[in-house]
Formats: sequence, structure tokens, C-alpha cells
Amino acid sequence: MRRLMSSAAIAVILLAAGSASAATPAGVGTKGATFATVTTQLPRNVRPSHYDLAFTPDADKLTFTAQVKIAIEVVEPTNTVTLQAADLTFAKAEIAGVGTVKIKVDEEAQTAAFTFAKALPKGKYVLSIDYAGKIYKQAAGLFALDYETDAGKKRALYTQFENSDARRFIPSWDEPFYKATYTVEATIPTGQMALGNMPIASSKDIGGGKSVVKFATSPKMSTYLLFFGLGEFDRASVKAAGVDVGVVTKKGDTPKADFALKSAADILPWYNDYFGTPYPLPVLDNIAAPGRSQFFSAMENWGAIFYFEYAMNLDPKISTESDKQNVFTTVAHEMAHQWFGDLVTMAWWDDLWLNEGFASWMEGRATEHFHPEWNAAVGAVNGREYAMGLDALQTTHPVVQHVETVEQASQAFDAITYQKGEAVIRMLESYVGHDAWRDGVRAYMKQHNHGNTVSDDLWQAVEVAAKKPIKAIAHDFTLQPGVPLITVSNTTCAAGKTTLSLTQGEFSKDIPGKKPLTWRVPVTVQALGGGTAKTLVTGGQGTVTVDGCGPVVVNAGQTGYFRTLYGSERFGGIVQNFAKLPAIDQLGVMSDAWSMGLAGYQPATDFLDLAKATPADADPQVLSKVTKTFTAIDGYYEGQPAERAAFRKVAIGQLRPLMAKVGWSAKTGEPDNIAILRADLIGALGGLGDADVVAEATRRFNADKTDPSAIPGPLRKTILGVVAAHADQATWDAIRAQGQAEKTPLVRAQLYSLLASAEDEGLARKALELALTPEPGETLSSTMISKVAASHPDMTFDWAIAHKDAVNDKVDSTSRTRFIPGLGAASSNPATAEKIKAWTAANLAEGSRKEGDKAAAAVMNRAQIRQQRLPAITAWVAKAG
Repeated sequence: MRRLMSSAAIAVILLAAGSASAATPAGVGTKGATFATVTTQLPRNVRPSHYDLAFTPDADKLTFTAQVKIAIEVVEPTNTVTLQAADLTFAKAEIAGVGTVKIKVDEEAQTAAFTFAKALPKGKYVLSIDYAGKIYKQAAGLFALDYETDAGKKRALYTQFENSDARRFIPSWDEPFYKATYTVEATIPTGQMALGNMPIASSKDIGGGKSVVKFATSPKMSTYLLFFGLGEFDRASVKAAGVDVGVVTKKGDTPKADFALKSAADILPWYNDYFGTPYPLPVLDNIAAPGRSQFFSAMENWGAIFYFEYAMNLDPKISTESDKQNVFTTVAHEMAHQWFGDLVTMAWWDDLWLNEGFASWMEGRATEHFHPEWNAAVGAVNGREYAMGLDALQTTHPVVQHVETVEQASQAFDAITYQKGEAVIRMLESYVGHDAWRDGVRAYMKQHNHGNTVSDDLWQAVEVAAKKPIKAIAHDFTLQPGVPLITVSNTTCAAGKTTLSLTQGEFSKDIPGKKPLTWRVPVTVQALGGGTAKTLVTGGQGTVTVDGCGPVVVNAGQTGYFRTLYGSERFGGIVQNFAKLPAIDQLGVMSDAWSMGLAGYQPATDFLDLAKATPADADPQVLSKVTKTFTAIDGYYEGQPAERAAFRKVAIGQLRPLMAKVGWSAKTGEPDNIAILRADLIGALGGLGDADVVAEATRRFNADKTDPSAIPGPLRKTILGVVAAHADQATWDAIRAQGQAEKTPLVRAQLYSLLASAEDEGLARKALELALTPEPGETLSSTMISKVAASHPDMTFDWAIAHKDAVNDKVDSTSRTRFIPGLGAASSNPATAEKIKAWTAANLAEGSRKEGDKAAAAVMNRAQIRQQRLPAITAWVAKAG
């Protein structure tokens, strides 16, 4: 699954974290997952092997009826078979020859118990169940998406089951360990296209405008990977490595999916080789759907990957270079899941990172291979920063975390699971070597295909392949939380070599003087103009000697998951030689300086010194880091108009020359990342109130009515974003009118999102009220609300509390424990933190309050930064200005 980070969620990731125990979860340290040891919420006395499902959806009434025949094995005699079910109503159930059955539904536990008059002996049976269920308007279970076309409004159906929503469609053992095969039959409107994990095996017109389609039997898989789609679709496909690779879109949109199709066809044979196990299904569809979710942007259903169309399609009217790169990385991420997650599945949600951390890492590997011009390794530093933003607060949790409830499983999809998981893998891969790591992954896939695993199964495979112990290092970084801090405590130079003394502590943003945990930390150092050396810091101390006597970069290449503290003299040497560093180290040093400056480990102004030392021809991603950090600093000055004006003058003064160099128009042959930098600069300068940029964006917006070239497609989002942020009532109404008239869902969604970005509080309130009406569309409302919260967190949080039921109705069930608390996360007001805590305590179960803790911690961290760090930045600005 590709996790979606809203503006409010990003604020949480950057500044806060979630609560969990550091205890070792059940199953870790075993030799693989077994039926006897794996975590389950169901009795262990019965297990399924095959589901034979026949159902009829009624898209107009938003209901469906179904019958499922489940082949089961009773492993301990019992008269009750309990499985998971939510929002289902049961007509009857039976096992042939056994007798009558009583059905008891537990809505809170999301289970249905089928009790027979006499006990079932050990053996194999078929449990038949007739039932009915709901079709939802948000992305959970079987759900409907409505969209506008020139021919009127259309409706399509899709399923979304991760993590625990298959039970809303089929009564089942809805847990990842209970793998089974599936045969699915659907009665559908004749002429519509039905989609599933496998190709259609048969189709029959039964009259009355109905047809029955039956899909081929699936391989053995977990319930959350089952998929069904239905609507007026088009499909395009190519053959790759013997597999029918396709894209499916609403009618007329397949050209917008050309890049996704080509990317998927390129990636498949490369993954076959990397994993050493060929993709095992005959078809691999990539399915684009209009709409949004606050929880995810794409989902790795086996053979039928689902995407919201903004994550898969490219529309020349509005798509940017960032969108193009995001499409590739999302396709690469979801396709990696076809192995990591689908073929080999974690036994329980404790080890979710085995899915998501590896898919995040693999998307980077694929991007580096197919698009080296994007410099994905540099971009991975930003992902690591997201994770460290969570991991440096006391509310963090280990990568491998114990999960007990559905809500906790939903909350496990966060930056620790994804980005920290990815960063740890990059570190371990660098430690053992690329080839040895790949050989270990191949062995893991071969040994566990179609099975379930725990983390130690992977460590064991890599250790054997690499002939190098990594399990202890891996346990340090996955079974305990936190961010190591490597301090350069002494430096000596003799005979042309530099020796560094390294001390390991712990980087924390909210526990001053915290007693550090201990990690075994792989460290790579490089002397400028000299050599490279590696060491493993153990027991809190280490030394390393490197050729050369110039300034030394610790964590050279940025593969380590730790922060580095150099001390003022050594850091000064790096500042003086900053232009000579490789781009990836410039970004890493800059990221460390900013985060540690905000936390008080070094002056917060050290980042500003680095920004000043950054050359104009630096890597675009480094320049984008400067640009975005200036925007972040500006946000801390909310409510301090004089100080903000002074900072903006300095920031604009540094960014304007970059903007002049990049220009408003793309140049022939320019690097792809320059296009991203151009958009970042326009957005940042517009946000900083640069009069020239705001005026030019406004001019182009007004000219767009008569001049199609006024707003190039790749800049449309950016230019309209500047205009919308500074909108008055007339401009806001004009954007809304465009949205009302727009028939392309991708463009329409963008226009309504823009309405939620106004700086004017009155217009922001209008956007919130509009979000609760049917006008934007059922799945876009939550995006609008969180967009308003990015600029007006206190107001939006209070508003959401006052409209709690209406807001929750616009959010998919998987996101409800995080959505409302997250709306306040970008606040700097301690009172809002207290409100978040109070709301969380009153509305969420005790074990499901992690997201509220994150949001409250984010607010308190921002308040601390404003009080403790901003004065030094203000003084630096006065001196520089």
C-alpha cells in the first residue's frame, strides 16, 4: 500500500510520533510463522483453505447479496465456527449433514459465530453462508465512486480490504496468516467490465440486462489482497515476461496511463530477476479510479493493483514532473508488494514493515535503475527525515510493534513502518553489500513463497547469504525505538590520516538528557579530498581512521540511520567546504543541522549558514530543501508580523536569484528535477509574499481565460496554488465556478482542493462548510478539510469537533482514529494540544490513541521551537539583513 501523507499528516511526521511498547512482539525470534504461534483474534480450532464466492452488487441501492462456500478444516473438535464479519446480515448458514445452526453476531468484535447442535469432529467440511452487505461511499470494503463525465454522472465499484475490511465483503478469517484460494463469481450489468485478481474464466449473458462472470481460481493468498472492480472501463495491455500487463481506467482515459503501463512492463522482468522468483500470476492490472482516501493512494491487491487516478494517470492539463516521478515510484512500490507482501506475507500486523519498508526500499532501487537522472538516493534522505521526525519523540514506537486491535493495525501504517523501515534496509544493505543482500532476498523468497514470515526469517536468509552477522544490528534498529546520535568527540591528524573518536548517544526532541539506548551503528566516514573508511560503533564508543586531513563527513553516502553532531569547530570546516560535498551529503548534513538545531543540540542558525553556503548550481533537490525549510521557518513566525517580515526579506533575497536562473518557462533539455525546483520556488516565493511572483501568477491566471499558453500544464497546480492562497472572494468564486464546470475528475479534484488553501480565514471557513456538502464529491471532502487544517489548524480542529459526526462520515473507517486529531497537528498553541488530548481520551479506546498522542506532541514541539529557537533565528536575520 502506498500511504498517503496529507498536509496535516506531514506536519505530524515532521514533528511528532506515536506511542507503543518497545517489547518484542509475539513471533519475533521464531524460525518462521506457524499456525500454533502466530497472533490471531480468532479461535485456532478451524482454518479455511478455499472460498467459493458468488455475489450480486446493486450499485444504485448500495447493497449486495452473496453466498460463500468455505472449505474448512476443523483441527480441534468444536460446535462453533467463529469468523470475522462487519456490517453483514445473515440469512442462513449450514454444513451439509450436520444440522441446524445458530448465528450470533458481535458487532463490537466484528465477528460472527456459527454454532451447531453437535460438535464437529476433526476433519474437512464446507461451510455455506447466505448473507448481504453494504456498498460504502468511502474506501473500505466494497465501495462506490461517483464521477462526472460529458454523458452525466457515472458510478464504479471497487474493493479496499487492507488492513481489516475484507470482513465487510465476505465473512472470513480476515487475518494475514490465514491464506486460502478464491473463486469469485459476480452477477453484473451486461456491458460493464468486471475486474478481479485473476482473468475471467467464463462469462454468460443471463438476460434481463445481467451477465454472470466467473474468475479463475486465485493462488493461495491473504484476505486483504482479494479484489473486485466493476464499471464502464477501458483496458490497454502489453506482454512482459510472459505476463499480460495492463492498465484499466474509466472510459477514454487509457492514454493518460501510458507512462504507468510502460513503467510496469519495464519493472516486471527486472523484479523477476532481482527476486529470483518469477511473478506467478498470468495477469497484472494497474487500475485507476477517481476519488481520494485519507489513508492510501494505491493498494497492492495481487494481480489487480488499485490506484486513485492521481497516483497513476498523467493529464497534460495539470500533471507535473513531481506527478510523473510519483507515478513511477508508486507503480514500483505496489509491484514490489507482489513479492514482498503478496507472495510472502507477514504473519501478523506486528511485521507490517516486511511489506511496506521493503516496498519503499525497492521503489528506490527500481527508480535508481530506470531513472538515474532523478537521483533517487538523494531523495531517500528526505524519507529518512520523515521517519526521524516521528522517532525522536517519546511517543515513538519500534519498527516491529505489537498490534492487538483493528485500530492499532490501521495506525501501524506510518513513517516508522515505511520510511524508517526503508532507511534501516538501506543501512543493512550497505553494510553487507548489494550482491549479498540480493542473494539473501532471493533465498527468502524461495524458502517462504506462498507462506507467512516474521522479521527473523529475513535476517536469517541474509546472514547465510552474506556470511556476515546482521541480526543483532537489525534487532537494535527494529525492536527498539529512537534515533542514535553519533558525536565526534575528538579528531586528530597524523601522517596524512585523520582519526575520529565517536560516541553514541540518542537524539531526542522532547526528553532533554534522556538516558540513551544502545545500538550497534554502522558508520561510514569520508575526508574531503581523502579516503573513505567504515566502522561499527558498539557499546557506545568507536574510533575510525581515514586517509586525508581535511574536514570529515560522518555518515558519508547517508546510508546510516543516525544523526551526527560535529561540534562547532568541525562543523565550521564543513560549512566552509560545503560546496565541495557530494549532493547526497550536502542534503544529509543540512538535514541534521536543521533538526538538531531545532532540538537545541547545536545553533538553529547553523542551517542558515549552510543555506548561505549552498552554491546556485547545487543539485536541485538540495536547493529544494533550502526552499522548503525557508517556508517552514516562515510558518513558525505566525502571529509575529514584524519578525516575519524581516525573515521574508532575507529569504526572498536568497531565493529570487535562483528563481531568475530557473525562470518561469522550461528550457529545452533541462534536467527533470529542475522542473520540480521551479515549482518549489514559485510556491515558496508565493507563500513568502514575494510581490513579483504573486503578481505574475495572478497575471497568468487572468490571462488563462483567453491565452492557453499562459499557464503551462506542468505549472498549473503551482500557479493556481499561489493564486488560491492569496485569493479574495471574487477569485475564490472563480475557482469554484471552474470546479463546478469541470468534467475531468483529476482536474476537478485539484480545483476543489485549491479552494481549501486560502490564507483568508473567512474563505477557509467557507471551504470547510463546502466540504460537508455533496458538491465536491464524497471522497474529496476529507482532503479539503485537511488542506484547510494545514494553514488554519486551530480553527479547523475546533470546527471538526463541532461537526464530528458529519466529518467522520466523509472519512474512510481506517482513517477515523487519526483524522480529527491530525487536523490540529500543525498548531503552535499548547491549548490546542490539550484539546487534542481531551478529545482523544473522550472519543477513542485507550489502545487506539496513538495518533492523538502524535498530534499533541507535534503541537508542543512547535510551541517549544517558537519559544526557544526562533529568537536566535530572528537575531541571525537582523545581522544578515
